[in-house]
Amino acid sequence: MMGVTGFSALGMMLGWLSMVASWLLVLMAIVLLFKGLTKQSSCSGDHSQALEVLKERYAKGEVDKKQFTQMKKDLSE
Repeated sequence: MMGVTGFSALGMMLGWLSMVASWLLVLMAIVLLFKGLTKQSSCSGDHSQALEVLKERYAKGEVDKKQFTQMKKDLSE
């Protein structure tokens, strides 16, 4: 009689586990992709915040006009 032996049961279990692991990897890749895309879109907020800090430092006299101009140029690149 052909029954389920220990090796075939183990093989079936490993097959299911590898399939689930594959789907989890695909899902993780999709999540990381979307996180990366949303992170790039928030860079414009970081730029404006950095510019505000630079303006505050200039207003306080921490940087002179030449430094301010150069730093502002560096931020716009």
